[in-house]
Amino acid sequence: MAAPNSEPKTSLPTLPWGASAPASPKRPYSPESALEDVPGLHYALHLFLASQMVESEEYCKECDPKGENLYFATGYGLIQCFKGVMSFEDEDLLAALNHVKQGNAVANSHRKRAASLPTRLAGLVLGSLNTSGVGWIKSMTPVERHAELVYAETLFEKAILGIVYSGDWLAFIKEALNLRTTINIYRQLGQFVESADAEARARGDGPEDTTIDSHFRSGVCLGVGMSNVILSLMPSKVLTVIELFGYTGDRHTGLAYLMKPGGWSKDSSAPAVSVEQEGIRRPMCDMALLLFHLVFSSFTFDGVDITMAQKILDYHQTRYPDGVFFLFGRGRLSICRGQPAQAIEYYRRAVVVQDQYKNMHHISHWEIAVAHLALWDVAASLTNWRALAKDATWSKATYTYGAAVCLLELGDEKQREEAAKLMEQVPTLRQRIAGKSIPLEKLVARKARKFQEQKGRLALAALEFGYLFLCIEHAPRTVILSHMLPQTDALLAELQGHRDRPTAYDGYFWDDWCLAQFLRGVCLRYVAYPDADTVPDDAELPMSQADAERDAVLAFEAVFADGDKIALDHYLNYFAHFEYGRLLACKRDKAGAREHLELVMSGKSLEGPGVHRKGKYSMENGLHVRTHAALEALDRKDRL
Repeated sequence: MAAPNSEPKTSLPTLPWGASAPASPKRPYSPESALEDVPGLHYALHLFLASQMVESEEYCKECDPKGENLYFATGYGLIQCFKGVMSFEDEDLLAALNHVKQGNAVANSHRKRAASLPTRLAGLVLGSLNTSGVGWIKSMTPVERHAELVYAETLFEKAILGIVYSGDWLAFIKEALNLRTTINIYRQLGQFVESADAEARARGDGPEDTTIDSHFRSGVCLGVGMSNVILSLMPSKVLTVIELFGYTGDRHTGLAYLMKPGGWSKDSSAPAVSVEQEGIRRPMCDMALLLFHLVFSSFTFDGVDITMAQKILDYHQTRYPDGVFFLFGRGRLSICRGQPAQAIEYYRRAVVVQDQYKNMHHISHWEIAVAHLALWDVAASLTNWRALAKDATWSKATYTYGAAVCLLELGDEKQREEAAKLMEQVPTLRQRIAGKSIPLEKLVARKARKFQEQKGRLALAALEFGYLFLCIEHAPRTVILSHMLPQTDALLAELQGHRDRPTAYDGYFWDDWCLAQFLRGVCLRYVAYPDADTVPDDAELPMSQADAERDAVLAFEAVFADGDKIALDHYLNYFAHFEYGRLLACKRDKAGAREHLELVMSGKSLEGPGVHRKGKYSMENGLHVRTHAALEALDRKDRL
């Protein structure tokens, strides 16, 4: 490690767009000069985004060997937080938690000291003595305001790491209180900026208060924006409780805040804010927008704008041609447009451009595995599930099950034997977060036990697994018709002969029957009505839209007719109403769509009369989130 007064390495790389390392921080460090470190951390962030993660990490350590500088200490903590979440290993999570706590303590030491109790009580009567709200923020020095912002950021990171690492409800409650503090701080900072800008306009000084620097502004926009977006994504039941404490999230307000630091607008193809003018957190705001438009769009609709995501990616790909995060974004954009083959190429390049953080390769392997299922290249998907099961630590149960179902689909005797061994392992590999099981892991564990109970048989396992990751939704229609639909038709043809004597069937007849009908309905729905953002292929289809629509309706109605006979896979009844509701929405039958979607949200049993099953069905919370979003989208013509 460099001595306290040494200069950073002179061999640090110059970024593709010409930025080089700024002058080293002054020694010794003093809190009054904390903001002089911002250019240095800005450079470190750009190194990180340019896929030079280790260089970024080393630069932070060399500029702040004692971990006492406001921005370098917290920036280094953020890097460690990212690494911990990437690996999901207890050792890395604990190390990240310690670094984030250190950064939080440094930020706290730079904050404006709280007033004495008598002064706080007097502030309730005399506004001039108020120790909270806009007046309190206004009384701070620029360093103290930055420290307040950084304190909120590190508190948020600490809360997330604490929940993941501790894995119990006590930790969850404790960290939830920290999240509440974070939101309150962001609210106050946002109100301060709005008040200062309003005063500037009243004085005729322009639209914004020029005494507030862009680095602080970008941080407030990031915090207020993400708070609003995250709260707006909460399930309705959770949101009802949160609103009792005065917390609401306006999604469009949140997205508008996130667009401000880059100067993005729907009417312009380029950002209004240049590199020279941008605040340090502007790239983070852009990445938050990409996360919403390209990832959160898997379970919500309102506010999603794929065209905006394209603009942001075009800008940053020029700026960071080898930036792994923006290559991930390109891959997700291709997936959202129904172009999985193109997505695979971007993810493969993301593996090649950086080998410093090996755990980041796991994101690419996951996405490639899913994209190959969307192309129904099961052998290629298997390769990536195996790689994940061997090296990744996020969800061993899911990776192992993914490999197993691919082996079952490929189907020779040796592969089925290997699949059986993997299925035995799946239930033992489950993890818990905040004391709760992961819903997807619960489902695959149940499926693995069903496989064993049926002595090595599991109907349409790979296609069902692919459905859970929206592979059918993002598959080219030619692939659906030539590879996926024949899977369901073949099983239905086999089952048809057992309808009169289902007890003679080697397995759960009605579960398999309803699963085949359900997946058939989903396949035909996306043949008739591709996703709103899909780029349609030019190939001539052997089935008309009218025929696909008609057969999809018949398939879902078959699930409704026989769903009360399902023994294990009860979730099919609920998912069938959801998918049928979305199909009716595509047909512009809003009343019918609302009826089926509201049935899903009602909490009523949809498993037929006389069925009294206790407990939740598989993936219930996730379905409620998607159904709530589908109900909100019913009155939107551009996205169903």
